[in-house]
Amino acid sequence: MNNFVKQYLEESIKVIEKIDILEIEKIANILSNVRNNGGKLFIFGLGGSSANASHACNDFKKICNIETYAPTDNISFLTAVANDEGLENIFSSYLRSSSLNENDAIMILSVGGGDISKNISISLIEAIKYSKSVNAKILGIVGRDGGFTAQNSDACLIIPPLFNNHITPITESLTSVVLHCLCSCDQLKLIQTKWESTK
Repeated sequence: MNNFVKQYLEESIKVIEKIDILEIEKIANILSNVRNNGGKLFIFGLGGSSANASHACNDFKKICNIETYAPTDNISFLTAVANDEGLENIFSSYLRSSSLNENDAIMILSVGGGDISKNISISLIEAIKYSKSVNAKILGIVGRDGGFTAQNSDACLIIPPLFNNHITPITESLTSVVLHCLCSCDQLKLIQTKWESTK
């Protein structure tokens, strides 16, 4: 057990060391523009990534003062759309009903980023397609080769897939690290976090 823990943490460190800092800065610039233009941010994730989306929604809204939504927090809406229009439309329908426009951005959190040919994460792909149709900005934090998200984003950070046995846990773990980095950077952070403000 101790050997595995040491190996896993060492792998995580090696992946962090390979992360593209410039791509994170590019995402921060776009988010800053979204806020300055009075736009909205919609964060999408499935499975474990939906938990990251919910957490990030809180931080971008509370710390960075960006109007932010995590559609997976509204299970009643998503299941209604899934029942009436199909599971693949749950996110695109949410964006349509939220009047997504060119001042807004979506952010995709996903290990694979979506794959049409393999029929994986189609709801994320449909959200990207709809966002492109209204000229909203598309951001991503993904793993592996980034899939459909990386191919269709204005800025997309790929968490380097250095260790094939741990792509999913390391991607999802470091996605949270990157999200906290974004919310903490000088360009986006407006409100001091509680413990840092307590002497």
